Amino acid sequence: MRRGLLTDAEWATFEPFLRTAGPRRGRPPRNHRRVLDAILWIGRTGTPWRDLPAELGNWNSVHRQFRRWTASGVWDLLLQAHADGGGEADALQMIDSTIVRAHHCAAGGKRDQTRHLGRSRGGLSTKVHLRANADGLPIAVVLTPGEAHDVTAYPELMGERDSDPGVLLGDRGYDSDEIRRDVRDRGATPEIPTRRNRKARHSVDRRLYALRARIECFINRLKNNRRVATRYDHTASSFLGFVLLGCVRLWIKFVHAA
Repeated sequence: MRRGLLTDAEWATFEPFLRTAGPRRGRPPRNHRRVLDAILWIGRTGTPWRDLPAELGNWNSVHRQFRRWTASGVWDLLLQAHADGGGEADALQMIDSTIVRAHHCAAGGKRDQTRHLGRSRGGLSTKVHLRANADGLPIAVVLTPGEAHDVTAYPELMGERDSDPGVLLGDRGYDSDEIRRDVRDRGATPEIPTRRNRKARHSVDRRLYALRARIECFINRLKNNRRVATRYDHTASSFLGFVLLGCVRLWIKFVHAA
């Protein structure tokens, strides 16, 4: 048996969503669980689709089903279903980002696709922006090109979910008058350190700010998935699909461990 396959508890969470997701065209998979196991195995190992072990299914069929499920928005629904159950953990929220280097396989693709690939001195990259609750678990995910500043993704990140925080934690990358004003307009307190070159200084509650380590630990666990730690996908939607799948699986493990 291969390491990292779905547990019965995990499958019980995924099954109701996958049974009804995606278009009705074409032949449906005979075994949704095996298809999802194959997708998660690809995500965890970073292996090319064509090298999928035969015991996990035909690589082309698995890839097409992954694209169908991704296009249907089922991964977003799964993430929101878990985020909606966060309860009081939404009172304190935090935002952060991480840069993902793009493999040369991610280059190319159709010009009319939204790809979120940026070029800098380090090469092609994508930035993953995360909004998390007090437990450090994601409640919203946004992609931008790698060279984009954290501030530019803030409006979309906050617009992804209508649950306003009571306290918002962020690092110095989010220190801007516009963000502080928006956070206060939402009835929340911004706990964001001031950049060193700013004349106006803002203090932070060190006890609360220390909790931001939780989202950093989450990002570290998320990047145990090789398809998240390095971008191999041409399209932003496929890469985002693997990011969301990693988020959902970590949510499930947290819920069942509680």
